[in-house]
Amino acid sequence: MKKSNSKKTLITITAAAAALTMMLSGCGSSASGSSASTASSKSDSGTFIAAGLFPLTGSMAYLGPANIATMKLAQKDINDAGGVLGKDIEITSADTSDADHADQNTSAAQSVLAKNPSVVVGPPSSSVVKNTYKQVTSAKVPMISSGATSTAFSGLNDYFFRTIPPDTVQGAVLGQIIAQDGVKNLAIAVFNDEYGTSLRDVVVKTVEDAGVKVVYGEKDTFDPTETNFSSMVTSIKASDADATLVIAFDQTVPLVKELAAQGVDTHKLYMTDGNTVDHSEDFESGLLEGSVGTIPGAHPTDEFQKNVKSFNSKVTDFTYTAETYDAIVLAALAAQKGGATDGETVQKNLMAVSGSTKGEECDSYKACLALLKDGKEIQYKGQTSIGAFNDAHDPSSASIGVYKYDADNKPVFDHSQEGSVPTA
Repeated sequence: MKKSNSKKTLITITAAAAALTMMLSGCGSSASGSSASTASSKSDSGTFIAAGLFPLTGSMAYLGPANIATMKLAQKDINDAGGVLGKDIEITSADTSDADHADQNTSAAQSVLAKNPSVVVGPPSSSVVKNTYKQVTSAKVPMISSGATSTAFSGLNDYFFRTIPPDTVQGAVLGQIIAQDGVKNLAIAVFNDEYGTSLRDVVVKTVEDAGVKVVYGEKDTFDPTETNFSSMVTSIKASDADATLVIAFDQTVPLVKELAAQGVDTHKLYMTDGNTVDHSEDFESGLLEGSVGTIPGAHPTDEFQKNVKSFNSKVTDFTYTAETYDAIVLAALAAQKGGATDGETVQKNLMAVSGSTKGEECDSYKACLALLKDGKEIQYKGQTSIGAFNDAHDPSSASIGVYKYDADNKPVFDHSQEGSVPTA
């Protein structure tokens, strides 16, 4: 996905209805073990340790390699700048798989907690966060998710933060795009998952407020383990929808193939971060051409992508990598500001280094470290350029990337829309 000239649009979202006031120039988802952990968040050595919880197996396995490579990039950049409190930082990670493997979710968390981390970054899945956050936060280790967008997670826990906006933003942007594209009747194919249903509900509210009728899927869902979509697609086709929104992960491939087989227009699909991926190997050429997808967060620059690939040349999908990078840098700066590497110190200082104290802006760990050593307050503005954490520990502002599928069934970055994040 090559970056095109970005058109940025400002949107404002109210807490009550996630409604948008938009100025638009165009149209715009290891190991075994038990759940409890008694691991201390304090590192006897005083070494800052960043732990990652990312999927290398399961339906979201495409996310793991790039985000682990990003952890290595952040480690290099921080250590090259002098480390945290004068010591090189360390990283560790574990494979969470997906929500269908709850035992692996919890055992992965237990595995990284045993390393006495200063921060846990991830998981990118809302359902996996739901299965692991109590484990991590009860050990007084901050968890910063770079990809979990469930609306239910705003204000989830004093130790839970995220560098990705909640789906009140993505859902509202996507709903406005659907309405502005002239869709009158919308069908929604969504799996029964924390991520899927919370995002669906925001889209439904937004499109209905704009006069779009949801003719299928407002209450209907399918099981995440479903493989046969014949009857559901029959219902979608019978609904006479103008377009179909698909909210799913790897279930997308058999679902879209069934849509095509039954004559549903696959050039009028809408997708979210869970399936806005390279489908060039999944479908015949042109099947998705013209369809639109959204991905929360910043679109990584070409330079950043190149730096990530220096740690894993096979990486092609960079979803959530900017958010992972910034999560590690923010946590490292919090430890530096607080003068200790334990989780409690990191948690107490995350708000401040993100900009809640309205400090001086800095765009790299090195630049921010210099300001901290001079005794100044800072506001880290890194790869994502998110706003300071709000009281719900969400970024106070963030971007949604809008992508359009080309003839090779690859999503091509079209533009970004910026939005304020509701706090209640």
